[in-house]
Formats: sequence, structure tokens, C-alpha cells
Amino acid sequence: MRLTRRTRLAGVALVAVASLTLAACGGDSDSKSSSDGNVITVYGTNPQNPLIPTATNEVGGGDPLQNLFSGLTAYNSDGSVVNEVAESIEPNEDSTVWTVKLKPWKFTDGSDVTSKSFVNAWNYGATAANKQLNNYFFYPIEGTDEEGYTVDGADTISGLKIIDDTSFTITLKEPESDFPLRLGYSAYFPVPDAAYDASGKITKEFGERPIGNGPYKLSKSGWERNKQISLVPNPDYTGAHKPKNDGLIFKFYAGGGTDAAYTDVQSNNLDVLDQVPPSALKTFESDKKVTAYNEPGSNFSSFTIPERLKHFSGEEGELRRAAISMALNRGQITDKIFNNTRTPATDFTSPVLDGWVEDVPGNEVLQYNADEAKKLWAQADAIQKWTGSFQLAYNNDGAGNKEFVDAVTNQIKTTLGIDSSGKVYPTFDELRKDITDRTIKTAFRTGWQADYPSMLNYLGPIYATGAGSNDGDYSNKEFDKLVQQASSATGDDRYKLISQAQTILLKDLPAVPLWYQNATAATSTKLKGFEFNWQQKPDYYKLTK
Repeated sequence: MRLTRRTRLAGVALVAVASLTLAACGGDSDSKSSSDGNVITVYGTNPQNPLIPTATNEVGGGDPLQNLFSGLTAYNSDGSVVNEVAESIEPNEDSTVWTVKLKPWKFTDGSDVTSKSFVNAWNYGATAANKQLNNYFFYPIEGTDEEGYTVDGADTISGLKIIDDTSFTITLKEPESDFPLRLGYSAYFPVPDAAYDASGKITKEFGERPIGNGPYKLSKSGWERNKQISLVPNPDYTGAHKPKNDGLIFKFYAGGGTDAAYTDVQSNNLDVLDQVPPSALKTFESDKKVTAYNEPGSNFSSFTIPERLKHFSGEEGELRRAAISMALNRGQITDKIFNNTRTPATDFTSPVLDGWVEDVPGNEVLQYNADEAKKLWAQADAIQKWTGSFQLAYNNDGAGNKEFVDAVTNQIKTTLGIDSSGKVYPTFDELRKDITDRTIKTAFRTGWQADYPSMLNYLGPIYATGAGSNDGDYSNKEFDKLVQQASSATGDDRYKLISQAQTILLKDLPAVPLWYQNATAATSTKLKGFEFNWQQKPDYYKLTK
């Protein structure tokens, strides 16, 4: 039975947010402290890549981008969609052609936001030669392949047509009734002419100091690597998220990471920490030095085992993945490590989403069963005898990563009788570099924060063939087909197709689901206006003191 949103929220145990991001060293020069005026300081992480919308698919860069740019649509706190730069987005009869009309709007350099600002940016993101991480998001549009790249290496998407400066059309491969739901995500943001060099490439300078069209713009100091990113309100912004504060500073922390950030919140030197460290999970809700938040959220944690690793391809790999998954006592880890502030996963999405069900066919592979795990491992050994050690890579600057990886690898070692341990990377960007470059030679921790409020966003961008966040290079054509069919369907038909797609994932296990994470935060007692949105993030523009 499909649960209502209200029932699902009431039934989800409280869980904590794991770090998906890099922590780097903080500092105070050229920045305002939490006590200065109405500038809001928040915990942030040094972005992995330049701040280009189609190149950013991680939280460190995503948080600033969401405040520097505005898309055709914007998301309310509950995930509902409103038009932003778009005056209207209208479908034809079968929802295969969408006509977009724009409001008068400007970038912060004074140039107009036009149809070309969107179409050129999307063409850039879908051109394989540009190597943009968000290419997958363009796959529904005619003229792209299943990976979201333009067909035959073209530098334009044939399904995009400019009518005039304020209107253009989007032709899809298949009917998609809720296509506008996607369009508030950063992959679809516009980019000004000033971003491109003479050859049509987006410049490094733009990525370091982007010119946006959103609620905020970069301050004079802007992005100070390994320290902070400073934003000030955009005085010309007229959209749905007009800032109520005097600016945002995303502060980075090294060494102490979230523990040091929590201490800063206690002393009112940091206004918002949206990841409570494990050291504070038992006490933060009773800590009178902070304001505590703990609510059901949308983040999902897993670890990925690439098929290219020895012993993890074909039938042998399928058996070993299932054995490893069933060797894990997720409930014990969420209890002992996270103080019951996470809930063991039963699928690949999130309980707070419309259409979620607890009983997906095949999800018994996510239940602890030591005897079955040993049996499956023995079957894999009959194909090829296991050699080596099972290692799980993680970034040491993320809250709780070491603790949970130690617990996971100890359980694997105990249940399967093999050598298993964590592989430590000092920082998130060092880990992500090896993952992105495909030089990593172990399993590695992964997670997902939704880009738009749909179960499909947890499936296609991560597991579809060639998708930008498909870090394990998983490919299953039947899964791809079901995801595409679900995109075109509505209501129960859509949810049935999503369930079938998840059943394939539960058999192949391109990633091993671990748990759902709650939205937890500690804020300064002086802060006002804090609430979690559907994306498990605060609405930064609402924050004041």
C-alpha cells in the first residue's frame, strides 16, 4: 500500500545527516562574524569544481549555486513548484512539446536573461566535449542520447528551439507530464554571454566568480578557497526567494570539522550547522547553547562497489554484493553509532517522497541474515575463490564517516570471515577526485541529496547508463527503460514502474543502501526563520537574527 505523506512522516524514526561534503580550514579575515549585523554564517564545504551550473553535482558547490542563480522554476519549502524566471511553461496536448515564456530578468552584470541564456547553457551541458557532470539531466530532450549527450557529437540539442528573446520550446522524446518539476535544479540554470570565451567555452574565471541571476551575488571577497564563500543580496532580484538577511557566508572547517563548527555555534560564532556531529547527537537537543532541529529528511546513504573491481563483475559479483549487504546489521549501527538518529534503508529513495512504499519486491537483501550471507559468499567462491581484502573508502572530514565505516567493515569481517577495513581519504574533494577519475580501487561511501522532489531523481541520475552521478558505471538497459517509462507515466502507473526499476537495483546492487538520514541541525540561539525544506536544507533567504 502506498502511504500518504503525512503517514510516512509520522512513521519515520529520527535520523541524522551524514557529511556529503568537504570540510576545509576556516578563518576570520575579510569576513563578518555571526554577531555582525544581519549577515548569516553557515557551515559549508569547499566546492569540488568551479561554480558552473552544469558542472556541479555535489553539496559544497550546490548550496552557493542555488543562491546565486535562479531557474525557470523555484521550489517552495514543501517541494511544490512556482514559476521563477518563467512567465509560463505550457505543454502541447501530449506533453511532448513545452513552450517557455520568460519574465523580464537580468544577470548581476546588468545583461538580460534571454532564451539564449538558457538554451546555450543547456547545449553546453549536453555537449560531450565539455565534460559537464550534469549532462544526464538533458536526456529527456529530443536530440540527446540516453546519457544526456547531444547526438553524433553535435554542439546543440535539436529539441531546443529559440522563438525570440523571451520564448523558446523544448521538445521531449517521450511525454512527460511533470517535466517543469525538474527545471528548478541547477543543471537548468541560465548562463550569461560573459561566461564564454571566443571559442564558446565557459571560462575558468567565470567558474571562480560566477555572474548569476538569483537572490544573492558574490561579495567583493567572493570565493576564498579553503576558507569561505561570501554572498550579498542581489538588489535587482524580484523572484520568490527575496533575502531577508544582509548576506550569507559559507564557512569551511578543517581538522575539527563539524565538531569545531558545533563549538562555534555554541559560542554564537556560527549561525547554522546543518550536520550535527556524532559527538553531539545524544546531547544537542538538550543543549541550551544551541537551538536544535531533528526532523525526518530526504537524504540517502549507501556505498558503491564498482563492477570493475576484481570479484565484483558478472554472477560472482552479484552474489558477493548480496552477501555483503546481508552481512550488515544496519539496525545495530544506527543504534550504536548514530543513537537511533538514522533508519535502516528498505529501498533506494526516501520515505518522505510521494509514492514511497516500505515493501519493494527484492528488498530482503537489505535485511541482516548472516547465514544467507555466508551461503551466498560460498556460492561466489565456487565461481572464483576470493582473494585480497574488502576495503571501503571514506573522507575523514565528514561527520560520522569513520565510525560507520569501521562498524560496517567489522561486520563484514565477522560475518564473512574475510579481511575488511576502511580506506581513509583526508578530505572529500580528494575522495571525489579519485572517484570521478575512476582511479579508486576500492568500494566507497556514497549518498544522495535530492535535486528535485521525485523518486525518479534518486534513480536515473545515479544508476542510469552514463548518468553524471553514476560513479560505479552501472548499466542495465531494462532499468534504463523502466526509468524512462516512469518519467512519462502518472499516478499509480508511475509508482509501479518505479518499484519494478528498484527491484532490478535490489538484484544488481550497484550500490548497497544503508540508511535514511534525518534533517538535524544546530543553530545559534540568536537565529530566526530556520526551517528545513524538502531538500533537507534550510531556506537560506529566510534566515535573520
